[in-house]
Amino acid sequence: MNDLSKKPVRTRIAPSPTGFLHLGTARTALYSWAYARHHGGQFVLRIEDTDVARSTQDSVEQILAAMKWLGLEYDEGPVYQMQRLERYQAVIEQMIAAGTAYRCYCSPEELETMKAAQDARGEKRRYDGTWRPEPGKVLPPVPEGVKPVVRFKNPVDGDVSWDDLVKGTITINNREIDDLIILRPDGVPTYNFAVVVDDWDMGITHVFRGDEHINNTPWQINIFRALGAELPAFGHLPIILGDDGLKLSKRRGAVSVTAYEDDGYLPEGMLNYLARLGWSHGDDELFSREQMVSWFDGSHLSKSPAQWDPAKLEWVNSQYIKQADDARLAALVQGQLAKRGIEASVERLTPMCTLFKDRCATTVALADWLAMYFAPVNPSAEDLSTHVTEAVKPAIAALADKFATVDWNKVAIQAAIKEVIAAHGLKMPQLAIPVRVLACGRAQTPSVDAVLELFDKNMLIERLRSI
Repeated sequence: MNDLSKKPVRTRIAPSPTGFLHLGTARTALYSWAYARHHGGQFVLRIEDTDVARSTQDSVEQILAAMKWLGLEYDEGPVYQMQRLERYQAVIEQMIAAGTAYRCYCSPEELETMKAAQDARGEKRRYDGTWRPEPGKVLPPVPEGVKPVVRFKNPVDGDVSWDDLVKGTITINNREIDDLIILRPDGVPTYNFAVVVDDWDMGITHVFRGDEHINNTPWQINIFRALGAELPAFGHLPIILGDDGLKLSKRRGAVSVTAYEDDGYLPEGMLNYLARLGWSHGDDELFSREQMVSWFDGSHLSKSPAQWDPAKLEWVNSQYIKQADDARLAALVQGQLAKRGIEASVERLTPMCTLFKDRCATTVALADWLAMYFAPVNPSAEDLSTHVTEAVKPAIAALADKFATVDWNKVAIQAAIKEVIAAHGLKMPQLAIPVRVLACGRAQTPSVDAVLELFDKNMLIERLRSI
């Protein structure tokens, strides 16, 4: 591996816009960003959109939105591969001239015949070198009207070896890989070629990516060497497993990063949880972005797959909800309520968030609580029959009348409740619980006087008189 210690650190994240930014890519982006920030380097966003048939502008916009929500600021980009076709073509021509790449005119039918014959002989499928130029070899005549692909002339002997930042030394023999197609007939480069040219041109020094790319790395290293380019350091991160023990992926049940925003998670909670999915700093469970940047030097990365744990994510996010500024939470809850057709001001929501946020793991859960202050509630039949009994209804009616005459603050509300309790010979729970059921639609809430104070007085009285 080259000595990169004297070069400015440059990392990148390079998602394909064939779907949303999923959790594994978000974790890779986080590690790449944190490593660059730790070393005072730069972080680049590249959009690898050469899969023209499946790439969409909606996916690009979702990727950009997810990066913005997570707060993973990039210093360069987004760079789009499809805007660099001339550069790829120029490098291709240089490689052909240098003898490190060649045009191949095999038809799809010929390649299928080649594979079938290899299968029949029990051999590994690989290109048989029909169009690979060799000293003294006579190539077939070029067929008319056939657009060729361009293949990389991979070395046939020796090993490809690198010191992986996560997995240690990895070695693969060149005989395990063959002459990779690097340019399609339509002039669009393939992944393994474009990524090398991009990383070379952009001066990328450290590449973090999922370990599904390990098999691509030997080809890429050989192409780097064929170009006379300096190798970056590679770090291949283990996969993230879902609840079912299978890999999370775009094609298998993975949820987009922005879906977690919609579901009421805070970006700092998501970043904290993602960071711990494959990296640790002692026993620290909760830490800020600044702390992670300070600690993330590329060590302590796990070699084992991580397990996605929704309950743990909820716990982590709940800690950030508790710490969050109440006005900020109020603005987020305002958006959640708006989705339900409920209008509420940040000014009214802010003290409500102060009271209820310790009970909630997400802003959706907060909105579930606070909706009762603006929209009708529907107590369960069981709660009504259990708590709003005929014996307590006179006290509830008396409390409604009393509330109509008092100043609307917690002290006056508490005094009114105590007065009614005393007049009707009740204990606090005998009145407080049915009041909660009627006012809030549920039997358990924080302190009843604190909860009631936040209601519109007339709305509350109307609910108490509805029995």
